[in-house]
Amino acid sequence: MELRNRGSGVRIPPAAPNLTKLPVTDSVLVLNQLGILRLRWGQVTDDQNVQNLVREKVWTELRKVGRPDSRFHWDFSSFIADFEGSEEAALRLTQLDAWKQSSLFFIAPDNSTEPVRRKAIEEGKSFLMTTYGIRRGFLLLRAGVVPKGDERYAATLDGMDRYATPVSLSEIKTLGMVGLLVTGGSGVTRTGLRVGKGHGFFDVECAILSELGVMSDQSVIADIVHDCQIVNLVVEPTPNDVGVHLIVTPTQTLEVASPVKGPGRILWELIPGTEFDEMETIHELARLTGHTE
Repeated sequence: MELRNRGSGVRIPPAAPNLTKLPVTDSVLVLNQLGILRLRWGQVTDDQNVQNLVREKVWTELRKVGRPDSRFHWDFSSFIADFEGSEEAALRLTQLDAWKQSSLFFIAPDNSTEPVRRKAIEEGKSFLMTTYGIRRGFLLLRAGVVPKGDERYAATLDGMDRYATPVSLSEIKTLGMVGLLVTGGSGVTRTGLRVGKGHGFFDVECAILSELGVMSDQSVIADIVHDCQIVNLVVEPTPNDVGVHLIVTPTQTLEVASPVKGPGRILWELIPGTEFDEMETIHELARLTGHTE
C-alpha cells in the first residue's frame, strides 16, 4: 500500500519501512535513501516536507503525554497541546533571569502556556496575549487585576476574555518593551527553529511587535515543550521564521547559541491570499505603519 505524508504531498513507496515506528531522524534518513528528501551536510533541503513530517512524528509521541482540547480534541493541527509536566516547565521558566528581569511579557494563547500565564498572574507580571488565531487582536492583562483565588481560571483563554482588556496596536506602542516572549509549538529543533501548527501565528505576532517597536534583539523568546517535542534535525528556516533563545521542558532548559532572528517586520508580499489578509489587526498595522494595502 502506498503511504502519503498528510499535508506535504510526499508519497512513500510500498517498499518503505513503517515510518511511524521510527524516530524522527531515522524517518528522515529513510526518506533520503528513497530519494524523497535530500540531505546536505546535516541539513534537510526539502524543508516544507520535513517540517510536515516532523509535525506528524512529534504528534504521534505527543499523543502519549499530551492533553486533549475541549474543542479540538486530539486535532493537533488546530491547537498547541498542553502536556504532562507543563507545570514543572513553567516553574523552571520562572527561575530564569529573562523572567525575573522582564516587566512585560507576551504569552501565546497556547494550551501549553496556560501554566505560564498562571505563574505570571500569581507573581504580578503584566502580559500581552493574542486572541485565538489573532482574530480579535491583542489582550493585555495588567498586574493586580485578577482577584485572589481566581488565578487558575484567569489563566485560561476564557478567563483572559473575562479579566484582560482588548488593546489596539497604538496602545501597545505605549506599553514599553516586551522583555520575554513565551510560546508553545508542535516541535522545536536544537537550533531553536520551531515547528508549530503550520499557520505561522507566532512568527506574525513577533513581526507585529517588532514593527511596533516593543520587541528588539534584546527580547528573549522561550519555547515551552515536552522533551519528546525536541527534534534532532537541522532545517533551513523560511524567510519569516523566528527562532527561540530558550527551550524549556519539564526536565531541562536548553540555551540556543544563535537563534534565527526573523525579518523583524511583516513580509507584506506574503500576506495576500492568506488568512492574515482577512485580519483587522494586520489592516490596523498597515494603516499605522503607512503601508499601502
